[in-house]
Amino acid sequence: MKISSLKHGLLIGFLLFYQWSMAQIPVDSLLPVRGFCIGAPQSSRVDEFVQFIEKELAPRQVNTLILRVDFNYEFKSHPELRDSVALSRREVKRMVNACQKHHIRLIPQINLLGHQSWAAKTTNLLRVYPQFDETPHVKMPEKYQWPNADGLYCKSYCPLHPEVHKVVFELVDEICDVFEADAFHAGMDEVFYIGDDKCPRCSGRDKAELFAGEVKTIRDHLAQNGRTLWIWGDRLLDGKTTGLGMWEASMNNTHRAIDLIPKDVLICDWHYERPDQTPVYFAMKGLKVMTCPWRMPKNAVLQAQDMAKFRATATKTMKDRFHGMIQTVWSDAGSFLDEYYGRKKTDESGNTASNCFRALYEEIGKTASN
Repeated sequence: MKISSLKHGLLIGFLLFYQWSMAQIPVDSLLPVRGFCIGAPQSSRVDEFVQFIEKELAPRQVNTLILRVDFNYEFKSHPELRDSVALSRREVKRMVNACQKHHIRLIPQINLLGHQSWAAKTTNLLRVYPQFDETPHVKMPEKYQWPNADGLYCKSYCPLHPEVHKVVFELVDEICDVFEADAFHAGMDEVFYIGDDKCPRCSGRDKAELFAGEVKTIRDHLAQNGRTLWIWGDRLLDGKTTGLGMWEASMNNTHRAIDLIPKDVLICDWHYERPDQTPVYFAMKGLKVMTCPWRMPKNAVLQAQDMAKFRATATKTMKDRFHGMIQTVWSDAGSFLDEYYGRKKTDESGNTASNCFRALYEEIGKTASN
C-alpha cells in the first residue's frame, strides 16, 4: 500500500512539474508556428478583416496567416483567370502591412493539382484551360451528388501536361510577390484524380511518384526565389492501414510519396473529427509538421497539448519538426467574421470554427508564459 501511494505521489508530482515547466517556456519555443488559415476576404470586407488581424490575431500572438486566395486577385499575368470580383493590389497591401506591423508571416495559397472544381462548378484554371484536365471524360453534373459513378469529388489538372506549370507558376510568382511572401501554400489535399487510366500522359504511372513529382516540381520552382512550400498532409497518409479513410488520408496509393518528397516541405496535418497523433509519423519521416484543427474545440485543445508534449519530450533532432498549430476556417473571411462576432446563427453544439479558434488560443495562452 505504501509503495502504491508513493508511486501515485511521484506521478502527481511529475505531472505538476511538467505543467509548471511548460508554463515557463516562451511561446516561440513552445510552438514556433501559431497559425490561422482562412479564405481571403472579398474587397468589401478587407477593412474589417484588417481589424480582425489587429484586434484578434495579434493579441493572441498568432504569427502565421495563411490566406486561401486562389483566383481572388486581379492577376496581371493571367487576367483571364481572375474571379469576377477580385482583390486589388492596394487591398492586398493593406493586409500585408497589418501583418508586418504585428510580425505575422503571411502565406498565400492557390490550390494546385487537386481542387480544380467544386460541386457542379469547374473553377477558373480548367474552365479557361480545359486541356489541362486530368479527366476530361468526366463531365460536370448539373446537380452534384456524392457518391457518384465517376468518383468525382474535385477535378485535378494533369501534372505531366507540358504547358500547365508555365501558367500556374506565373500565378504563384505574382501572388507571392504582391504578398511579399517567403512561403507558399499549394493545397494539394484530397487528390482523388491522379494517374488516370485514360490520361495519355499519366496512364499506368505510379500515383505516388506522380504526386511526389508534382510536389518536387513546385518546391524546386519556389526555391529559386528563396521560398518554401507548404501543403496539406492527407495524401501522405495510408488511409487503409491507419483506418483514417479516403478523406483524411489516401486510398489511391499516393501515401508512399512521403518517402519521395524533399524534406524541407512543411506539412499541415489536419484531423477534424478525432485528435489523431499523426504528427509523430511525419516528424519521424524527417518533415516539419503543424497540426490543424477546424471546428471541435475539445479536439483542438487536446491537439495543442499533444504538440506541446511532443516538443517537450522529443529528442533534440526531432523537436523542431513538431512545428506548431494552425486553426483552419473553411469559409471565406466574411462568413467567418459574421459567425465570430455573433451576426449569424451557429451550431448549437458549439462546434464552430470561431469557438475552436478561441479554445485553441486560450489553451496556448494558458501554457505559454506572457
